[in-house]
Amino acid sequence: MSLSHDLFARARVHMPGGVNSPVRAFAAVGGEPVFFERAEGAHMWSVDGKRFIDYIGSWGPMICGHAHPKIVEAVQHAAANSLSFGTPSPGEVTMAEMLCEMIPSLDQVRMVNSGTEAAMSAMRVARAATGRERFIKFEGCYHGHADSFLVKAGSGAQTLGVPTSPGVPKALAELTLNARFNDLDSVEALFKQYPDEIACVAVEPIAGNMNCILPESGFLEGLRELCDRYGSALLFDEVMTGFRVHPKGAQGLYGITPDLTCFGKVIGAGMPVGAFGGKAEYMKLVAPSGPVYQAGTLSGNPVAMAAGIANLELLGQPNFYEHLGQITASLADGLQAKADAAGIPMTTVAVGGMFGFFFSDAERVTNFDEAAACDLERFKKFFTGMLAEGIYLAPSAFEAGFVSSAHSPADVIETLAAAEKVLSEIAG
Repeated sequence: MSLSHDLFARARVHMPGGVNSPVRAFAAVGGEPVFFERAEGAHMWSVDGKRFIDYIGSWGPMICGHAHPKIVEAVQHAAANSLSFGTPSPGEVTMAEMLCEMIPSLDQVRMVNSGTEAAMSAMRVARAATGRERFIKFEGCYHGHADSFLVKAGSGAQTLGVPTSPGVPKALAELTLNARFNDLDSVEALFKQYPDEIACVAVEPIAGNMNCILPESGFLEGLRELCDRYGSALLFDEVMTGFRVHPKGAQGLYGITPDLTCFGKVIGAGMPVGAFGGKAEYMKLVAPSGPVYQAGTLSGNPVAMAAGIANLELLGQPNFYEHLGQITASLADGLQAKADAAGIPMTTVAVGGMFGFFFSDAERVTNFDEAAACDLERFKKFFTGMLAEGIYLAPSAFEAGFVSSAHSPADVIETLAAAEKVLSEIAG
């Protein structure tokens, strides 16, 4: 038996499902999870000594690759001074300045400790600013595990949300309205039904939690117009896309200005960190400037700030995003070509350092229903085969993939050779 097997057996005794985040358990793909102990650049090594090319990147933040020397040095220097002060420190000021300079929609930001905390807090601000309680989200978009967000659509876009997790109060779930991603009509119908009750529209501008789905032309622009028309806030959840797809986030890529934005992952280079921010008229409501309470002992802690500052500085290197986009596109295009050659229906997508692939004969996948209609069994076979070949993909058909600047053309060639072999075996 492997060390990963032994560790998983031990973990299941004292940890629910043997993991600290559900997708890690491999429930969607079968088998047991691989335990890792070291990573560098584009590669990770399991506790059993096998090397993998990593296309998760800790779910996004490792945009410069694992254990980048500059980031490691910054963390080590900060840690030597103390892991946490619980007081203001210089790093959080620098981080706030950098974020507001890089993202034009930000007048002010508040540092937090996770994307979930950022989304939860931003929603509270939107409700306070508008004096309203309902909000719109999109089926298949994930904004963390706060109660209000753990809701899916009912029989139609106008159906009030029902909780998809026990423990979520029905009364709270009823304030969550669900629409279909890339379907402006479903959003407008909700606004017409509740014209004076919707505080906010929360959206991943590029969906990363139903695999990787791009906004259709006019969709984000339409959300901005509807929010303006009905006096609601537009909240962009850029926990995945922030600095991943463009130096100014998805909002810079598409030229849309949200009222509030959530960040995470990349701004901490893998450390537990997040942030929410936006226009001054909203952020002035946050305590101690205003009445909306939000606090955290570890918010803006010096080690996370040091890692994030070093990471953001690296993103400013000449041609960083051009290189990242080229590597990602070569991977997605290569996967498409290998699937076509094997006679297996597949649709791929790439944007910045994010990519996705669907076992589907659709020209493109635009929402959760279409993603769910893809061949999930074929995905399981592909995932398992690629894992055996040393390629680590997300263990779920509903998760985006991530490429780092550390991935080389040789890594892509090795990945595509593995894909050719696995797809050929699947095709029979």
